[in-house]
Amino acid sequence: MNGPILSWALPAALFLLGVAMACCLVRMVKGPSAQDRVLALDCMYLNGMLLMLVLGIYYGSSNYFEASLLIALLGFASSTAMAKFLLRGEVIE
Repeated sequence: MNGPILSWALPAALFLLGVAMACCLVRMVKGPSAQDRVLALDCMYLNGMLLMLVLGIYYGSSNYFEASLLIALLGFASSTAMAKFLLRGEVIE
């Protein structure tokens, strides 16, 4: 495992990122407008990416870092597409 500080900081970070994802899920389900739901989904993919990075540090595996990169790329593309759809009503012109 890692040093003495990381032995308690990594599980705490995992727990707090899980709580943040739960808060985003509540906002995504309950959000009064579509823009709130898109912002909550954007925040959720960022928290998921950070969760994968913390898991990569915790387990010492580079596979988690690659997964977090994929989450970041797909999340950015989907957030851009949803924002464009909400602005113009179509994604592909």
